[in-house]
Amino acid sequence: MPPLRTALLQSSGRPGAVAENLKALDEAAARAAGAGARLLVAPELFLTGYAIGDAVPELAEPADGPGARAVAEIAVRHGLAVLYGYPERDGDRIFNASQLIGPDGASLANYRKTHLFGCFEQEWFTPGERTVVQADLDGLRIGLLICYDVEFPENVRAHALAGTDLLLVPTAQMHPFQFVAESVIPVRAFESQMYVAYVNRTGPEGEFEFVGLSCLAGPDGTVRTRAGRGEELVIGEVDPEFLAASRTANPYLRDRRPGLYGSLA
Repeated sequence: MPPLRTALLQSSGRPGAVAENLKALDEAAARAAGAGARLLVAPELFLTGYAIGDAVPELAEPADGPGARAVAEIAVRHGLAVLYGYPERDGDRIFNASQLIGPDGASLANYRKTHLFGCFEQEWFTPGERTVVQADLDGLRIGLLICYDVEFPENVRAHALAGTDLLLVPTAQMHPFQFVAESVIPVRAFESQMYVAYVNRTGPEGEFEFVGLSCLAGPDGTVRTRAGRGEELVIGEVDPEFLAASRTANPYLRDRRPGLYGSLA
């Protein structure tokens, strides 16, 4: 299989302005497709903005709502898959969610954040209950987590054991926790033998200061592409042959002794 060229959109868009954020996503998709990308990943809650406070209920929508339909049109128009974050309404509950739309406009996977960070998220969102959500794209098994989820090694290891090749992590990583982007993400990729695309917001937004530093980390623990602190579209490749060779050479998953780990649960 050829490498999957993956574009990371580091941007906060405009909080509360869904139409403008969709326009920014469309422009990024055009640039990504022009560079040969087959996948575009946008940050956590990119559709609406993160620091939207009590506008969360107003801006939340179902997984098949107008935002999803608009993203599907973008995906079809540019011939690539798109992963975006949004507040998902399901009855009386609202989830911090991300959805992967395929190049044909079909929904491939929808994930609800399982570990909510801080007072803002815990006030407005219900935690999801499924740790491993996956889809197949161009011969690769794609897994989804959101921001704080990836800081729990159990989540990433669960994906590794379920066969995830590329883990997509839209995020809203804020100051002073930039060490997660700089150090934790490459380690997660190495210890669980997968690629990890960590895609952040950037700049001030309400009470938050997002640090950027989006990256694509490989199974050897090296960062294949890294954004700076500002608005940026960066592109890297997920190489299935390199991944297979790395998994053969690295014994972590083979040398596990699950019988010793029962107390962790």
